[in-house]
Amino acid sequence: MRRFLIAICLLAVIGLGAFWVLTRPAPLRADVAAGHTADPDNGARVFHAGGCASCHAAPDSEDKLTLAGGEAFASPFGTFHAPNISPGAQGIGGWDLPAFARAVTRGVSPEGRHYYPAFPYTAYVHMTDTDVADLFAYMQTLPVSDTPSKPHEVGFPFNIRRGLGLWKLLYVHEDYVMAGDPDGELARGRYLVEALGHCGECHTPRGPLGGLDRSAWLTGAPNPSGKGQIPDISPGGLDWSAGDIAYYLQSGLTPDYDSVGGSMASVVQNLSQLPESDRTAIAAYLKALP
Repeated sequence: MRRFLIAICLLAVIGLGAFWVLTRPAPLRADVAAGHTADPDNGARVFHAGGCASCHAAPDSEDKLTLAGGEAFASPFGTFHAPNISPGAQGIGGWDLPAFARAVTRGVSPEGRHYYPAFPYTAYVHMTDTDVADLFAYMQTLPVSDTPSKPHEVGFPFNIRRGLGLWKLLYVHEDYVMAGDPDGELARGRYLVEALGHCGECHTPRGPLGGLDRSAWLTGAPNPSGKGQIPDISPGGLDWSAGDIAYYLQSGLTPDYDSVGGSMASVVQNLSQLPESDRTAIAAYLKALP
């Protein structure tokens, strides 16, 4: 019996050690965008393409540049609240670029804790270092908010943040869904859809653990709030022309004279501020999918 108990204890220690190693947060990189001179103007384009204001501006506020947070996102795992990310003490005022880059692309806080994937770092993992640096520079120019961030409403076992390290091993992919090496417009469209725009976060169904089912990429999904269905925007579900798609992303008007509604309205508001070539690239990507 004594040997049995010793063996059980050893297995427990080994298991705990393996868990600790597998779930460790990504390390901090000190060389992010080394030698790059940040361009806040490009950072503004990244900001709009990424839809930062849609989540982080205060709910129902007309001021979309004061990123006070507070928007609630219901899910089967609990309710998540977007934090204050303004450049002040309650937001990211004390951060440097490496900490910001690790948060955005790896989902790890400056204190070394995993962020919940309500923050779409599963898409932002594809962001280039220079875009991250430009975004950080632009965000330093935005107004400060002193509003404290709201805590998430998440129960056991999902409140064990360390376990998110295992989730990341399953669902954070550095490879693109559209494989290969497209160039020109198609490469830009892939970057906008799969990285900055994180379109798959809403338009792709999820498995029981909340990870995206990449085999059903952009084929539509239940609304996490439980209200309605987010549409299929793959070529099998959306028969609009590339021109129709690009015009919709700029105007919010569909080919059958309907207008955008719901959360997609803020997406169109963001994308309408990008160059026309970016909306055309998004349309080209969507039409090029299988």
